[in-house]
Formats: sequence, structure tokens, C-alpha cells
Amino acid sequence: MSTSPPHGPRLPNPARWPVWVVPLFLAFVQVLGSLAAQHGPPGGAESRHGGPHGWGEDHDTPLDPLGFALLLAGPVLLLFRRRNPVATLAATALVTFLYLLRAYTYGPAPFSLAVALFAAVAAGHRTAAWAGTGAGLAAYFGLTLLIGVDRDQRGKSGLFPVERPSLGSTIFVIGWALVVLIAAELLRARGQKAAEAARVRAEEERRQASEERLRMARELHDVLAHNISMINVQAGVALHLMDEHPEQARTALAAIKEASKEALTEMRGVIGALRAQGESAPRSPTAGLDRLDDLLDRARSAGLRVETEVTGERRPLHASTDLAAFRIVQESLTNVTRHAGPGPVTARVRIAYGERDIEVRVEDDGRGAALLDDRPGGSGIRGMRERAAALGGTFDAGPRSGGGFGVVARLPLDEEPGGGPADEASLERGAR
Repeated sequence: MSTSPPHGPRLPNPARWPVWVVPLFLAFVQVLGSLAAQHGPPGGAESRHGGPHGWGEDHDTPLDPLGFALLLAGPVLLLFRRRNPVATLAATALVTFLYLLRAYTYGPAPFSLAVALFAAVAAGHRTAAWAGTGAGLAAYFGLTLLIGVDRDQRGKSGLFPVERPSLGSTIFVIGWALVVLIAAELLRARGQKAAEAARVRAEEERRQASEERLRMARELHDVLAHNISMINVQAGVALHLMDEHPEQARTALAAIKEASKEALTEMRGVIGALRAQGESAPRSPTAGLDRLDDLLDRARSAGLRVETEVTGERRPLHASTDLAAFRIVQESLTNVTRHAGPGPVTARVRIAYGERDIEVRVEDDGRGAALLDDRPGGSGIRGMRERAAALGGTFDAGPRSGGGFGVVARLPLDEEPGGGPADEASLERGAR
């Protein structure tokens, strides 16, 4: 079932926009905004002052080709902000200071410098941004104190007819720079947090994929190993009895047919979990202790004598515990069939329901092999041990002192395990 995102469509991250988008936008804003500021806002003379010098006041230098060039130079320099943010910041600051020293109308001319500051901080050049801003402001105010003139003495003949800074304009410019830098720092911190969250999500997805591959491999091993072992044993019996005892051979062939049918059914269930979401998947009963009798009957049909004992109050189990108990019995019987040796072999299956756990014990009186398939890349006993450990239980397997081999697993019943085990059961349950 598909789910829709909790929010509407979002704009792409500005860092992923083509590098020319922001400079092109700023070029229009700075040119048109400065032209509008030069003619002054509506409302009369009393609303025409605000900024380091008057906004559109009569003493401002009219925009000329140099003024337009400086307004466009900032956006052009921003084309290099991703390749070399520190150099871009220095050059943009120089262009902006020249514009202000020429005493052109204030307007939106410093917007390019703000973007350059954002780019430098976002790229990790925080020291250069803060130190450069402080040094640049100190140099600008020091120079304007030296060459600046009073408001009533400003003429238009000088190269830099900038007004000497007042306390209000100084506070305004420093405050503007601090706001830009702090906003850049906040955005940078937010970006780092988002990147860290994305990295954690990616690692979690890789971990879950790895665990799911392990679960699928374990399921495939348990499904195939048991049924193929039954088929192999029964095929040998059928070949041996085909000529002298055809009726007994027919029974062995019927067992082969049943085992192969069971293998195909379980295989379809496991492979169904790999289907894409929304596709239909074959359905069959979930493996659990309620299918224990069928499992034992298949083992008996392979010539294995099986005794079973169930003690304690039999009750429904968590799906993950039920599945693990069934698979441990199944794998243990498979190992008995494979490795117990020639001659009549008896396997004893004991299921004991306790107050807080369930004990699964499978013992045989065969030749007592060493630990079976307990290799780093093995799947038999290693897989059973992993199933028990995933549920927080214990597992032990090894030769018995009186001969034969024994497997004992204790699985907790008190609470649903979190994460992997529950997912494993739901994976098989949902696939069938």
C-alpha cells in the first residue's frame, strides 16, 4: 500500500539549483530595485531617509554606467561561489564597498554580498566569513571617516562622495551583517542536521537490507534443506526397493511427491516476500508449532522413528517465537536424517512450555557427529543459534554423553522482541 507524503511538494534544495539561477534573479532585483530607490518611495520627503545614507535622497550619485556595472558585477561574481567561495566573498565585498563609496542609492545593492556570505558559511569557511566581515567593516568605516563628508557638504564632483558614517548608520550596517551571518550559521546547522539524518537513514536501510538478506538466506536454507533431505532419502529407498518390493517403493515415491510439494509451497511463500510492493503473493499457512505434526509425519515417512512429547500449558506464541521453534525442530530433524548414520535411528522431540520461555529439545541415538555445519559460512546449527539469539534466547548443541546428538533451545515468551525478530516473522507471514 502506497503512502503519500505528509506535506505537499517541496522546492528543491537551493544548493541543487543551477549555479546561474540566484545570480540572474539578483541581477534583476538589484538593478530594478536600485532604479526604484533612486526615484524614492512614495510618501514624500519625510519617508526618504533610512540606511547608511538617505534612500533616494537628492545628494545620492545618480546611477551611471559604472553604477550599473557594479550592480551587475556582484551577481556575475556569484557564479563562482561554489568553486571558490572565499575569493567570491572578497570580490563581492569589494564591489559592494565601491558601490557604497560612490554614494549611489542604497537600495538592494548589498544582496549579492549577503548571498556570498551564505555561500562561504555553507561551504564551511566560517572563520573567513566572520573575520572577513569584521575586517571589511572596519576598513570601510575607517575609510569613510577619512574621506567622507558631511551631508550638507556632499558634492557630485568627487570620485567617492560618500557621507561620513553616523552612529545610526554604523549600527544599521553592523546589525545587517550580524543578521546575515547568524542566519547563514542557522541554515548551515540545519543543513548539517539534515545531512546527518540522511546518513543515518542510509546506514539503517543498509543494515536492514543486510539483515533481511540474512533472514531470507536462513529461510531458504531451512525450507530447502529439510525437504530436499527427505526427497534424497526416499529416492534412495525407492531405488533400492523398486524391483523386489514395488509397493514399498510406491510409498517412498508418494513421500517424495509430498515433500516436493511442501518444498514448492514454502519456496513460493519465501520468494513472495521479494515481490514488489502491490504485487500479489502466494499464500500458505505460516510455519509454526501448529504444523509440528505434519513435520513429524514427513520425517517418519523418510524412515526416521520420531517420538514427541509436549509438556506444560500449550498456548499461542508470538509469531517470531513460533516460527523460530518450528524451524529449530525442522533443521534438527534434517540434521538427524543427514548425519545420524546407518541403521534405525530414533529422534525425540520435546516441547516444554514454561511460564516465561519455551524449551525445544531434539535428541537422537545416532552415531553422534560433531557440531554440524557450525562453520563461519555454514547455515545449519549457526542458523538455529542466530534464531535463538535474535529472540534473546539461548541455544546449545553437541554430541550426547550416551551417544547421539542433542539440540536444546530456550526461547523467551514474556514480550515481543523489537526490530529484527518480529520483522522476520511478519516477513514470512506477509509473504504467504
